[in-house]
Amino acid sequence: MEDKNAFVKCFRNAAPYIHAHHGKTFVLQMSGDIVASAGCSNLIHDLALLNSLAIKLIVVFGARPQIDQLLKERKLKPAYCGALRVTDEASISSVTQAVGDVKIKIEALLSMGLPNSPMADSAIKVASGNYVTGRPYGILNGVDLKLTGRVRSIEKETINTRLGAGEIVLITPLGYSATGEIFNLSSIEVATQVAIDLAADKLIMFNSDQILQDENGETIRQITCAEAKKKLDADSPCSMDEIPTAFAQGIKACEAGVKRIHYIAQNTDGSLLQELFTLDGVGTLLTHTPFDTVRQAHVNDITGIYELIAPLDQNGILVQRSVAQIAMDIDNYVVLVRDGTVIACAVLHEYAEEKIMELACVAVHPDYQNQFMGEMLYQYIESQARATGAKEIIVLTTQTAHWFIERGFVETAINALPVEKQKAYNYQRNAKILLKSL
Repeated sequence: MEDKNAFVKCFRNAAPYIHAHHGKTFVLQMSGDIVASAGCSNLIHDLALLNSLAIKLIVVFGARPQIDQLLKERKLKPAYCGALRVTDEASISSVTQAVGDVKIKIEALLSMGLPNSPMADSAIKVASGNYVTGRPYGILNGVDLKLTGRVRSIEKETINTRLGAGEIVLITPLGYSATGEIFNLSSIEVATQVAIDLAADKLIMFNSDQILQDENGETIRQITCAEAKKKLDADSPCSMDEIPTAFAQGIKACEAGVKRIHYIAQNTDGSLLQELFTLDGVGTLLTHTPFDTVRQAHVNDITGIYELIAPLDQNGILVQRSVAQIAMDIDNYVVLVRDGTVIACAVLHEYAEEKIMELACVAVHPDYQNQFMGEMLYQYIESQARATGAKEIIVLTTQTAHWFIERGFVETAINALPVEKQKAYNYQRNAKILLKSL
């Protein structure tokens, strides 16, 4: 029964994302390492699932390990200039063969009709072709990269037509020139340019970049474009255009208008679905603006606020408030919102004559109480109080006095309250009165 209840809860929590992603365009970049891994078939099934949810999906794949293996079998030594392969005439046939083999494998997995397949009889259609025009990369740091190329243009109209027909578009890391040359491209750069040209809603990259970890080795969950550029500048002396890494290219996409860039660990089964259909995800999210936002509440937040504070009302931690009461007082509420979901709130009442602001109804969702969300909310509230010219902030609390004391509040007597508040004080509740001078 518990498992069934957990499933129902998860499905309900995913529902807003199912709705939000409907009809959106996602570009997904996957390396050749993923294609060679044991978890590739599960990932391909997840892609088919996204397609069944009417998500327009473009998959750009790499084939580096497969190319290296073919070169080894042919007794040719791989050559690199930094992160880029040097592709000469002798190795280009290995490149095209390896890319073709990977492409066929992905198409075969998407076409599976096995009875035990999660997407059996789903009739997923795959479109691929010469959607990318390439040009020579040229000479980098004194090294001629020969048939290694860069993206010149993307056939976005053709791709959009295929997406409109409900097909998954599969793009190889090969570019073709008007003179018939074939260029070996970076799948990361191709995916980035496709996302930019098609104004994709998301660019999703599987990676294992250490740059996406903090000093403690923990995954950086959220980062803005400005923060990411500072981090890149600190870690690399090269310009973004010279670094075909997921991180550098994600910054490029973000600055070009792609709303969200997701980085997901490539060795975790189900990570794509967790990233797309849960509030917190499992990877790193790169956006132009912060993912968590503190702002004044509006009417659309009323239900979220009520659901957040109702359990605290029932336990006597907060004064009970109905939906109607919240609606009447909504202009005084401040909320901390993560991806449209209210995860913290507070009320700020002004007593203008006494130049006092009362902070009330402070609530943080249990899942986020140890993630500095309360601190983020309070800092916003204190700045708002200062902006009004208030000289003091007061708080009445029964169970969180220590948290406020840590932030400069001191316990005081009832006569420190505004006269109106003194008259309404509930002696039976016996809340402690805390004050902070601004």
